[in-house]
Amino acid sequence: MLYKGTLIAVTDMERSKKFYHDVLNMNVVNDFGANVELEHGLYLQEKETWVKFINNKAVHFQHNAGELYFEEQDMDSFLKKLEETAVAYVHQPLEHPWGQRTVRFYDPDQHIIEVGEEIRGVVKRFLNRGMSVEQVAAYMDVPVCYVQDCLQG
Repeated sequence: MLYKGTLIAVTDMERSKKFYHDVLNMNVVNDFGANVELEHGLYLQEKETWVKFINNKAVHFQHNAGELYFEEQDMDSFLKKLEETAVAYVHQPLEHPWGQRTVRFYDPDQHIIEVGEEIRGVVKRFLNRGMSVEQVAAYMDVPVCYVQDCLQG
């Protein structure tokens, strides 16, 4: 068995392709009209076609029961870019107790998108502030070997 990706239903394919490209830098790999494959295993399916595939069951948007998770190396630049984009926030940018900065917002069909700071960047940010590997591990509540692995990339 091989996991291939995640498929989400969308109401306007062109709007969704533009959103995922412009906001999350995802390019189209294959475009079959009603079904589009984006990079990294994300698939978009037009709602009308999806409804047929699931035997005419109802499709509920903004269910808040899951999210698409992305990591960003340059969180500051991404957050600045996001400020210039008309998105509805689930929550404003925040820093979790382990130090990772994240933001959650909705795509045009109300699917939750989370963008988190790449964890190696979190480790490097703390080390650049003068913390030792051991202090970073303690602050982030992870083993020292995890911090060391992050540094080795």
